[in-house]
Amino acid sequence: MLRSLTSRFAAVVTLTFVVSTVALSGPPWIAVEYPVNPHDPNTRGAFMTVRTYHHGDLMAYEITGTAEGLVDGKRQSAKLDIRRLPQAGTYVVRWQKPAKGSWALHIATTRDGNHMASALVDIDASGRVASVAVPSRPIEGGRWLVPRQVAAAEIDAALRSGGDLASR
Repeated sequence: MLRSLTSRFAAVVTLTFVVSTVALSGPPWIAVEYPVNPHDPNTRGAFMTVRTYHHGDLMAYEITGTAEGLVDGKRQSAKLDIRRLPQAGTYVVRWQKPAKGSWALHIATTRDGNHMASALVDIDASGRVASVAVPSRPIEGGRWLVPRQVAAAEIDAALRSGGDLASR
């Protein structure tokens, strides 16, 4: 009898662990908000806001970003000023487009050194967001979209287009 109860308890614990692991391992997401809310003192003067998610819930991740440029035929790269906001999983990006060149912003999130989600923000000639892409791949028969890393070729294509969506 004791052995039977122990076996059942072990089975329940194992099943609970498996179900909770699947629930926690669902896909992350990243979203860009542009323009920022000028009435929020935390975002006033910023270029854009980034939100990071686990499923539908805001989730804080490590976040980095670079401004990638093509100026007079030469590639340039500069680290973005990204600051965490009080709400979990919410960040502000401070950046201003340089006078010359074609630019794109690459934002990437990680957790414990593992890639979570990335966004590629194409900037038009006026310095506004022309488009946002979150490169993804479907899993489980298309049930979920899982973000993948932005490929170097995708950044190159954004720079060549100069924010002109029609040229892609």
